Amino acid sequence: MIFPALFFYLFAGICVASAVMVIASRNPVHSVLFLILAFVNASGLFILMGAEFLAMLLIVVYVGAVAVLFLFVIMMLDVDFAQLRAGFLEYLPFGLLIGAIFLAELLLVAGGWAINPNIATTITSPIPTGVSNTQALGLVLYTKYIHYFQLSSLVLLVAMIGAIVLTLRHKASVKRQDINVQNARTPALAMEVRKVAVGQGLQDADAGEWVK
Repeated sequence: MIFPALFFYLFAGICVASAVMVIASRNPVHSVLFLILAFVNASGLFILMGAEFLAMLLIVVYVGAVAVLFLFVIMMLDVDFAQLRAGFLEYLPFGLLIGAIFLAELLLVAGGWAINPNIATTITSPIPTGVSNTQALGLVLYTKYIHYFQLSSLVLLVAMIGAIVLTLRHKASVKRQDINVQNARTPALAMEVRKVAVGQGLQDADAGEWVK
């Protein structure tokens, strides 16, 4: 009983400290690294709770894709953070107002929150015996909620296509291939046979006709 409590306080303490450093760090690269550390410790907390699927989800999706993507984008883009912070004092009152609204909402939720003492048995009771957490989640997700799962995949597909369409820009100076024109080419249009006299080469006056 001592070791689970010890690991819980270890993971929770590092997770909270990493979350604070994400906000307090001045270097954005360090903020992303602290964010990855917070995700790793949160996954350790999920493993202690028996939710190994959520733990692997944090590692594979958030740490392996989202956080690493943020890190590479910040490192590759030459962002002038001094210029971004130039209007900080101008928008400070508006930010404080939004923060006060969020704080009031959190206090209202925390004040009216009540914990049911039977919630632990209620959560674990539908899980059949001899089935892991991940297997039970898959059985529910792909049977009872299969239509919602497919609908969410369609929403994500539409969002991905919309992001590609909105960010795709065609520059006039860039030469692009036209597949229809290439497929419509005939041997008569593709090449031309010229007879060159012996001892004479391609003249400069005819260079434009040869290179098309």
